[in-house]
Amino acid sequence: MSADALKELKSALPDGIYRAVVDLMPEKVSDSKAKEIARKMLEEYERMKVEAGESVGLVAAESIGEPGTQMTLDTFHFAGVSEMNVTMGLPRIIEILDGRKTLATPMMEIRLKKPYSDGQDIKKVALAIRETKLKDIASQFSINVAESKVEAKLDVDKMRELGITDAVLEKALKVAAKGLIVDIKGEELVLRLKSKDSGVSDVFKLKERLKEAFVKGVKGVSQILVVKKNNEYVVLTFGSNLKKVFQFQFVDETRTTTNDIFEVEDVLGIEAARQVVIDEVYKVIETQGLNVDIRHLMLVADVMCADGKVKGITRYGVVRDKASILARASFETPIKHIINASLYGEADNLTSVVENVMLNQPVPVGTGITKLATKPVGKSE
Repeated sequence: MSADALKELKSALPDGIYRAVVDLMPEKVSDSKAKEIARKMLEEYERMKVEAGESVGLVAAESIGEPGTQMTLDTFHFAGVSEMNVTMGLPRIIEILDGRKTLATPMMEIRLKKPYSDGQDIKKVALAIRETKLKDIASQFSINVAESKVEAKLDVDKMRELGITDAVLEKALKVAAKGLIVDIKGEELVLRLKSKDSGVSDVFKLKERLKEAFVKGVKGVSQILVVKKNNEYVVLTFGSNLKKVFQFQFVDETRTTTNDIFEVEDVLGIEAARQVVIDEVYKVIETQGLNVDIRHLMLVADVMCADGKVKGITRYGVVRDKASILARASFETPIKHIINASLYGEADNLTSVVENVMLNQPVPVGTGITKLATKPVGKSE
């Protein structure tokens, strides 16, 4: 195939689509066949373009909103792990589109490099990721009020399984509970307050704080589940900490994902966060057995991420940044918006849909986008 065969295609298509066509073109294809493929591609491209004046926002809202009424309020439960429930259905859609920073069920899907993805040392890998607290490796706690100290009996076998040495434990406890004297002798762990003026309540509070003290693993990852997907082992987690997980040598950073959009934005950037918005919404819709064109989801994701920061479709996010005063007032808290606009002397040019509907005027979409100009008969120019 010569370069001239796709010359027309290169000038008419966006670079990304053109490169995809070139990559997918059969190796041994004649120029006539290549030109025929190019012609079909151009026809398809022109057919898929949005017409001028098309109400893409309204159509996207209807496309997502109508199936949303059919969604269930499901929570998916992983068998065998009581703590691992996944928010699905309508609650998850609301969580994403509202741009909520605190998720009901934050999760990661950790992909592994070979040979770990084939199952080698998979249990060791999973235990290295899971957050270990002092209460997980101590069989019992007791307090000594007279000497202002807390004593714990360590599970040595559990520590050995998790690869926690006395030195690792002592270092972790000194970070987690500053100002303590730490003493480890075999199975006995003693933590003493430096202040001799400590009361009974201080010792009790210390005991409860020490139970939750972080020792090893990834903070926030309280549960793990190893599953097999497409002939490779994948670690699913309850809790998310993408930055810390990327530090493990056995983790494949290019394929590891989280359902926390704001964490992705912070670690990988806004483009990655936009893709997560699309993927997460599409996953819920697909799981529910519904059908929404992916381009409608892409439009919503674009709106949420247009300013370089993820913003929910709420009065504190996308709506607050609308140029139109009436559009902002139509969503929620109208009096506040109208008073603020009056104080600052703002003007509304009525260029969008909502404000024109409110004023009973033709909306600037579809046939309403055109304006007819006539010249009076009998008058000179």
